[in-house]
Amino acid sequence: MVAPLYTTASGLLFHAGKILVVTVGLPARGKTHISRALERYLRWTGVKTQVISLGDYRRKVLGGAQKLPPDYFSLGEKSPETMQLRQRIQDGCEQLIWDFFNSGGQVVIYDANNGRVELRQKLAEKFDPAGIHVIFLESLCDNEEIIMQNIRSVKISSPDYRGWDPEKAVADYYQRIKNHETHYEPVEEITWPSIRILNVGEKIMVNQIRGYLQSRIVFFLMNIHNTPRTIYFARSGQSLIEHSYKADSDLSPAGWEYAERLKEFVLDRRAKALKQRGLDGEDRRLVIWTSARRRSHHTAWPFLNLTSDQAASLLPGPLPRVKVIEKPQMSEINPGVWDGMTPDQVKRFYPDEWERFVRDPYAYRAPRAESYHDLCVRLEPMLIELEREKEDLLIIGHASVIRCMLAYLIGLPASEIPAIEVARGDLIEVVPTSYGVQSQAYHFWDGPGRSDASGGSGKDEYNFYENYAEDTKGKRRPQVVEDVQKVA
Repeated sequence: MVAPLYTTASGLLFHAGKILVVTVGLPARGKTHISRALERYLRWTGVKTQVISLGDYRRKVLGGAQKLPPDYFSLGEKSPETMQLRQRIQDGCEQLIWDFFNSGGQVVIYDANNGRVELRQKLAEKFDPAGIHVIFLESLCDNEEIIMQNIRSVKISSPDYRGWDPEKAVADYYQRIKNHETHYEPVEEITWPSIRILNVGEKIMVNQIRGYLQSRIVFFLMNIHNTPRTIYFARSGQSLIEHSYKADSDLSPAGWEYAERLKEFVLDRRAKALKQRGLDGEDRRLVIWTSARRRSHHTAWPFLNLTSDQAASLLPGPLPRVKVIEKPQMSEINPGVWDGMTPDQVKRFYPDEWERFVRDPYAYRAPRAESYHDLCVRLEPMLIELEREKEDLLIIGHASVIRCMLAYLIGLPASEIPAIEVARGDLIEVVPTSYGVQSQAYHFWDGPGRSDASGGSGKDEYNFYENYAEDTKGKRRPQVVEDVQKVA
């Protein structure tokens, strides 16, 4: 069950009470990545969740790493001034935690090292008397490849090293890790509930985890990883019968042309992205998800029919490895009795239902139809598979499905899902990072079937949900970058 429609007087869901998740671990063990991913998932389920990052708060109050005393990150003897600074930051973070709980929040993820038993014990004893369930979430790592990968990722994305020379940033961060290793104490106490993760999902150990919401947290953490990958979204090509949900029609001639252009653009864009990130494309496979509808699955056919000669004309190197998987759960939203109707027709023939839809486009279900909430519930297993997938992923889907998946990845509230504009002819690129998600849209198609913000000529207004976003001012749409270099 995701994004519950009900509310409670306390604002708390699933009879779970308030939960404080305290992260534990050395630097470059994936704590921030895990914290942000868990926050995104819990918010998707409707739980009021907030990551309180000690590092972010310290940077906000004191500035970047270059502005700190030399002994700030060492765990040995420190000067009185450094001790005061560290205590000031810790007290400030704890006050932010109290403020969030007092304002109706349910789950706080306290993203910090918390590497000493004494400090963890004191922290838990402060919040436990207030009825707040404390869980220690430890991230362990004995895989040097993962550690170095995390260091390189932090070198690129951490605000601490913005403007630094890359090699100096790596050396500084590596020294910070060595300083912490000497004094680090793993979570071996069984006094408090705990979750211990080895190598970001390779192995997970739990202690005293109880209740539905705590179990959902464990379930989610069992399915995540931090392998670098890129997720692409594109709408399926134009079909012969665009306006009918029931008609499972094939692609139109323009739809097949669109599919060929999508293949060329995706392979070219992916090759550039891999090269930019210093990754070897030969060892990586492109996985393509489509729905079971013909127009979606057939849009992926050119990737399967790629010959060596075609690949050589598009990209240097060997033939890209591609795997296409049909996902029946990714079928478009069912419009019910509104199938094949324009918004004006719905207003005229179903005025009462239209008024209810306008008041809450996310939750309202038309007669014999699905609401966006129903669609999100249907897609939840796909989101877990999305978290598990380690290869680069291209999702060729319907606009309603892409809206829901994008909202999950980017962290948009459910109320904004119906207003997300997804245009045919735009490739949306999403790159998960330790400190958030980077997203960008690239425009590659202007042919028939294109539906743009200005109401392009190819728009089929009879397909209610697929080509009609919520009638609001300022529809949310990813920033589009025009294709400045055409693929040969």
